[in-house]
Amino acid sequence: MKLKQTPADFRVEELTNARPDGDGPFAFYRLHKVGWTTPDALQAIARRWDLHFNQFGYGGLKDRHADTTQYLTILHGPPKNLSHQRIELEFLGRRYEPYSSRDITANRFAVTLRALSGADESRLTAMSAEVAACGVPNYFDDQRFGSVTADGRFVAKEMVGGRFEEALKLALVSEYEFDRADQKEEKQILREHWNDWPACKAKLPKGHARSLVTYLCDHPTNFKGAVSRLRPELQGLYLSAYQSELWNRVLAKWLTATFPADMLGAIHQHRGPLPVPTRVRPELAERWNRLLIGLPSPRLKPDPAADWLPHLDAVLAEEGLTLKGLKVPGLDKPFFSKGERFACLRPTGMTAEPGADELNRGQRKVTLRFDLPRGAYATMVVKRLTG
Repeated sequence: MKLKQTPADFRVEELTNARPDGDGPFAFYRLHKVGWTTPDALQAIARRWDLHFNQFGYGGLKDRHADTTQYLTILHGPPKNLSHQRIELEFLGRRYEPYSSRDITANRFAVTLRALSGADESRLTAMSAEVAACGVPNYFDDQRFGSVTADGRFVAKEMVGGRFEEALKLALVSEYEFDRADQKEEKQILREHWNDWPACKAKLPKGHARSLVTYLCDHPTNFKGAVSRLRPELQGLYLSAYQSELWNRVLAKWLTATFPADMLGAIHQHRGPLPVPTRVRPELAERWNRLLIGLPSPRLKPDPAADWLPHLDAVLAEEGLTLKGLKVPGLDKPFFSKGERFACLRPTGMTAEPGADELNRGQRKVTLRFDLPRGAYATMVVKRLTG
């Protein structure tokens, strides 16, 4: 089976009721992109139009390896379109309020699975029925963990532990699969000259890393100050990745403790397997369908009787943390977001369209279409169907 053989094989469209509503200060746009993460695409727009990233309002992070459509606002943004390297930005009008995740009603997916046999088609049909009956655990998937290093280290974990030099080093020099050539060169300079900040500054091109090194030239041991100057969207990505990891582990512990072993299978992520229900007894169905687990944050006020709370305490203990201690010491920002997340995910409007695979001779393809609530991962549904 092949997933994302082309970006068009994984399409996602943000659904929203937001519309232009007058002559407000926020320019409203539709963004279509291929081959870009959302933050990188917005940074490219900011450079082209000489804007600050803080002027942007957007709702969700869309996959790099996909064909995606989403919406955004720019404070005092120009009333025009932009076309740039597989980025298409269309001006729709003006709004009085910035666009945010609250404006997303759902995400609509069209996912094409290729290089299938006839038996694969039959299995997908059978698994669709199982998913409808059992639901899918609403885990955060691999895309959420793009900032995690190859050896599994979280920048935010170092920040929370007050190890600011290590956090900064992970943020600036860790290598990732999709680093561009210029990013690899920049990271090599930083590795070779770490702590020799004047030498780093002399060799680095203009950009975010050089601005942080410039700060360290004047404050050579103030790594907390340098971390606080990381771009806000990067700080947010680091904290959300760590928070998502903790939440996934809480759900995994709850499932393992609640479901009999013979009713659990596994779904695989880069970070390891996670349990999934393959059958749901009637007496468990209501608990499973209604389960809401809080996002780990010092601002979380859980019900002491919540049956997931002991699992949260266990996960935090494994990390050497408490709920109140889940913050970056000495800094008001960034902070872990507050909220809850449904544990059971049920796609709506799911269809499966089989056909001949025009890219893989003699084989079949199936295009899955379904809607998911904001924050849910279509790749989890695909993994569950194909597992």
